[in-house]
Amino acid sequence: MKKTAIIVDDERLARAELKKMLSEYPGIEIVGEASNVDEGIELVNLHDPHVLFLDIQMPEKTGFDLLQSLDRLPIVIFTTAHDEFAIKAFEVSAMDYLLKPIDPNRLADTMQKLNAIEDKEEFPIENRIDQRNILTDIDQVFVKDGEKCWFVTLSEIRLFESVGNYARVFFGNNKPLILKSLNSLEERLDPKTFFRANRKHIVNLRMIERVEPFFNGGLLVEIKGGEKIEVSRRQAVRFKEMMSL
Repeated sequence: MKKTAIIVDDERLARAELKKMLSEYPGIEIVGEASNVDEGIELVNLHDPHVLFLDIQMPEKTGFDLLQSLDRLPIVIFTTAHDEFAIKAFEVSAMDYLLKPIDPNRLADTMQKLNAIEDKEEFPIENRIDQRNILTDIDQVFVKDGEKCWFVTLSEIRLFESVGNYARVFFGNNKPLILKSLNSLEERLDPKTFFRANRKHIVNLRMIERVEPFFNGGLLVEIKGGEKIEVSRRQAVRFKEMMSL
């Protein structure tokens, strides 16, 4: 089955050239194109594409602004004329970025990477639309902390920690702060994967390496990365029910 794609670029000729180049790849279907960020957001929300070809520098709003406005991220491939800007703006966790003018051989490499990605058709698109408000562990999210940006698959996040009105996100060696409350995150995360251990922490159940009894009927879980998180007595009951046969 074809992967659907949307192109967002303020330059009409750049969009036309990319569409022409992508016509060489039968596995990709362009379902829409936009000339600015607001149009792009509407198209992505409407079509829920597999792939987003996204320019970075556009009038009024940037490609980063678009990504921050999405509930769910497609596979992101940046198209930009500014290699230094792209490299400095984020630690590249997007699938790829293409420098304009796009070299056909470079595009071929990108398409090869794209084809190697596990096919999302295992998770039918109609299901993903119906469950748009719930983020599963296969979804990719955009995380921005100051000048640093990441694209992170939720399965890579082991822990969320409340810090006032912010939440600290733990993945790899990174611990950025995002302007989200733990309660709002809990509403969006799949409860089959992410568990509210206590008032301050949400843990990825698949990242738990050890569970020990703790004070007052609670539990102490150790997750990959070495963090030890207390599961409150009340939540320990739920945890045991979820994790038992």
